[in-house]
Amino acid sequence: MDNLLTNLIAAAVFALLGIALFGLAFYLIEKMTPGVLWKEIMEDQNTALGVLVGLMAVGISIIIAAAIH
Repeated sequence: MDNLLTNLIAAAVFALLGIALFGLAFYLIEKMTPGVLWKEIMEDQNTALGVLVGLMAVGISIIIAAAIH
């Protein structure tokens, strides 16, 4: 039972660490791109930019998951 609790706590810590790193990476991408991503995607309906940002999010997630694993 102690091993299960230890593993659950470790999983929660790594999940929170991954989410924090993802947020930081997304913030840095937002600052490095010209213009405002949210305005371009939501107000200007820029579908290509939305797909690009979504794929960047998946890529960042895969890199963080591999680094934590």
